Amino acid sequence: MEAWVLYSILILLGLLIIAAALIWILGVKSQSPPINKAIHALPSMPYEDITFISEGLTIKGWFIPAKEATTPTSPLVIIVHGWGSNRTRVLRYVEPLYGEGYSLMLFDARAHGESDPYPTPSGIMFRDDVVAALDYAQTRSEIDPNRIAIFAYSLGAFGSTLAMGQDQRIKVIVTDSMPSRMETMITSELRRHKLPIFPLAYFIPRIWYYRLGITAKAAKKLDIVSTIKRTKTPMLLIHSRLDDYISSADLDYVIAHVPAGRVEHLFIHSEGHRSSETDPAFFATALPFLRKHL
Repeated sequence: MEAWVLYSILILLGLLIIAAALIWILGVKSQSPPINKAIHALPSMPYEDITFISEGLTIKGWFIPAKEATTPTSPLVIIVHGWGSNRTRVLRYVEPLYGEGYSLMLFDARAHGESDPYPTPSGIMFRDDVVAALDYAQTRSEIDPNRIAIFAYSLGAFGSTLAMGQDQRIKVIVTDSMPSRMETMITSELRRHKLPIFPLAYFIPRIWYYRLGITAKAAKKLDIVSTIKRTKTPMLLIHSRLDDYISSADLDYVIAHVPAGRVEHLFIHSEGHRSSETDPAFFATALPFLRKHL
């Protein structure tokens, strides 16, 4: 009987070790963006290839000078892509913004596009890359350093909002399809990889935090709602009710938890997660908002 009990315990321990190893592998996999290196399109207007440094790594991007500069310096809109994407995927925003007379800057976040690889990409990485982009923008003599806006998509919007919380150089921000809660990003990635939500949604965040070198307590400070509450930067948050990757419930959550009037918002009805700009209300709302605050 004692031998049987010992044998059963050893089998159970073996299974637990195997399960822990599998969860670790899945955690790492869920934190790895799909490889998207191809720069498959270019801006249709004059542009300049640029590089700058973020946390010691090289970032590649484009700078598009203002269409008709009537003053020595022009306002700048920095366009930020999302998870598993690159700067070509946000070219869809360029034409309307260029037509408004803004200079534009697009870049590949680390671990994306042509920028340097990075082992633990996250919203924190996007935050730091946005801050590095602001540093670079201020080296451009044709840019008004007091008129810099962010136009950001999905996880890039999450990171940009965190950057807003620590960098007053962002004068206005427009977000498209932004996840506002860590659990949303975790469950969305688990669904994308066709992995079970339970129990992985409990363990995966802790693996992410460990690999990022932060505690769960510190991670709680990476909170979009509290960031918005303690800042005054004008914000327009846009989300489609038909988004099938990041639910528009995340925008409902923000609206319910920030003071009334702190942000402006718009719900649209374009299909999927990457087509907000096809709704006529998108730019009809975003462009006047930028004109007002930039």
